[in-house]
Amino acid sequence: MSVREFVVLGTASQVPTRHRNHNGYLLRWDGEGILFDPGEGTQRQMLRAGVAAHDIDRICVTHFHGDHSLGLAGVIQRINLDQVPHPVTAHYPASGQRFFERLRYATAYRERADIVEAPVAADGPVAETPGYTLEARRLSHPVESFGYRLTEPDGRRMLPARLAAHGIQGPDVGILQREGVLRGVRLDEVSEVRRGQRFAFVMDTRLCDGAHALAEGCDLLVIESTFLDEDTDLAVEHGHLTAGQAASVARDAGVRHLVLTHFSQRYADPAAFERQARAAGFDGELTIAEDLVRIPLPKRP
Repeated sequence: MSVREFVVLGTASQVPTRHRNHNGYLLRWDGEGILFDPGEGTQRQMLRAGVAAHDIDRICVTHFHGDHSLGLAGVIQRINLDQVPHPVTAHYPASGQRFFERLRYATAYRERADIVEAPVAADGPVAETPGYTLEARRLSHPVESFGYRLTEPDGRRMLPARLAAHGIQGPDVGILQREGVLRGVRLDEVSEVRRGQRFAFVMDTRLCDGAHALAEGCDLLVIESTFLDEDTDLAVEHGHLTAGQAASVARDAGVRHLVLTHFSQRYADPAAFERQARAAGFDGELTIAEDLVRIPLPKRP
């Protein structure tokens, strides 16, 4: 069965709290799992969320600050301990190769899994599969940071009334889909374009072209909002977004469902992030992320 959902493992920024673990997120995309930014404690959060090492096919690290990467050591060792039978590809900034290697080999263990290193050095596609293209875009942070975007290829939606008008039914529908033409009837005469779904993951960054490009037209955008708007100066200084800035990116990009996360421990009221996001003019579906929640991708229009 096809499942597309976003599993939140942790939502804290630099300092975890009693209610928020360090970062960690898993995107389930049909039969594949992509783990984003495994911070400290990710392995335990996976257990609590019902995520197994076997569920991970890719790991995407935006940058090598500890709250986004210190969990790599445990996750990689768990993948080996559980002898995950399929390759697990790791994407991360190429400039952080030494950090990845230190985390991968932080302690002694027996390597029993295939971890494929795929460092990211520039904007553009980093992986292409039949089900999606994964691309990276450079963000604006004190250390090199990349956001990630997953785009499903466009497909076609069959139109029953037009099929009936041409007397096409049953197995003939499948033949037409595969061949593109049947008894002189073209596929585009009895179908319409079904836009592929789009997902983006934007962590630590100031406002920049990369953030806008990643968010454009997304069905689900997960984006950091470390600060509230009254602390904009702090956000700019430290390379982060405020709730209003994150929401403005989503608003301008036509995002359908916005997920705000990566919250500073200085704020006690999560509802303030929602109020400021709405004040910025975002009127789509909005989630203020909490640890261990599951967020389904929006249904197709």
